[in-house]
Amino acid sequence: MTATEPVCIVDGSRTPFIKSRNVPGPFAASDLAVYAGRPLLARQPFAPSDLDEVILGCIMPSPDEANIGRVVSLRLGCGENVPAWTVQRNCGSGMQAIDSGVRDIQSGRAEMVLAGGTEAMSRAPLLFGNAMATWFGNLSMARTLGEKLRVAARFRPALLTPVIALIKGLTDPVCGLNMGQTAEVVAHRFGITREQMDEYAARSHLRLHATHTAGKLPEIEVMYDTDGRFYDHDDGVRADSSAAKLSKLKPAFDREFGRVTPGNSSQITDGAAWVILASEAAVAKHKLKVMARIVDSEWAGLSPAQMGLGPVHAMTPIMQRHSLGIGDIDYWEINEAFAAQVLGCLAAWREEKYCREQLGLSAPMGAIPDDRLNVDGGAIALGHPVGTSGARIVLHLCHVLADRGARRGMAALCIGGGQGGAMLIERAA
Repeated sequence: MTATEPVCIVDGSRTPFIKSRNVPGPFAASDLAVYAGRPLLARQPFAPSDLDEVILGCIMPSPDEANIGRVVSLRLGCGENVPAWTVQRNCGSGMQAIDSGVRDIQSGRAEMVLAGGTEAMSRAPLLFGNAMATWFGNLSMARTLGEKLRVAARFRPALLTPVIALIKGLTDPVCGLNMGQTAEVVAHRFGITREQMDEYAARSHLRLHATHTAGKLPEIEVMYDTDGRFYDHDDGVRADSSAAKLSKLKPAFDREFGRVTPGNSSQITDGAAWVILASEAAVAKHKLKVMARIVDSEWAGLSPAQMGLGPVHAMTPIMQRHSLGIGDIDYWEINEAFAAQVLGCLAAWREEKYCREQLGLSAPMGAIPDDRLNVDGGAIALGHPVGTSGARIVLHLCHVLADRGARRGMAALCIGGGQGGAMLIERAA
């Protein structure tokens, strides 16, 4: 198989996305990946051990989930002989897992790969700071009772102040801005108003609710917790959302002048998603049905302070390589980290100056039609489990193309730290 030959997506599944409610959720990250993967593998005509590789994106597995990809692979019954590994590209981890699988198939190192992402954001740990760690270390090294008492006497309640891993993880250590503040930068750069953000956010909720009601999310697999409760839908969606209701929320990241609120931002959420990738030879061997083919992908870098614009930096080279205009793409999935970020991407492609100076284009790319973008809602309504979202948007785009009889789609997302990822797919004829 050549490095330019498309790789097939033959099936996929995901869990419902469960909104964090400020306490650890019912499922660990590995549990989520197993719940998404078991029914997916059970319905295949091949055994899990026939897979050549398992690749899983995740940015904050728990301490007992080291190399979570391998943990999940073994729990799914793939066997000891199937290698498995974990990737971390922040918000792009799930898409990176897919891209890594594609490249291994194109290089001839694999024929079938299980690739996806998982994240239990509600279980992000509370950590001790260095001062507390030092106190513990000194206590453990104390040998006599007198030494132990002297160390114990230096204890202060302030040492117990936790380091919140989720906040640290959503703050860029280079530019010093958290992700919400970078969305404020993008909103200011393109003059995006609070009203525009809230209108976009409400639309996301209403579109997802309509899709749920119509039963058009076949990728979701039901989960059951140890108390017998079941989870069969994305529980962060608000059927009664409106711009008027969202306008009552206060800015979260710039209290005095900001426009970004919890209501027009993605939700902190738990969830997992998988796709099965296969070469054309594997499709023929196992008589697999092809959902779509991955035609191309791109990763791009930009200023961490404007990381939300990453999608246009990643999508533009793909469009150029394949001589595509906006009208050549039937449907788009741009992950909704923030309403400001998606609207900023749309504005960037319409603005001649940005396209010329930042993207190297001679003219604006143009406007993506509203009725072709995130047609079933997005992360504002269903959540953004960071390691998962890249896999979810690729999987869902496959279903959007099939449901609407369309041919070509583009999935893209911004990535904390100042990157963007994009993937061009085509539905099988």
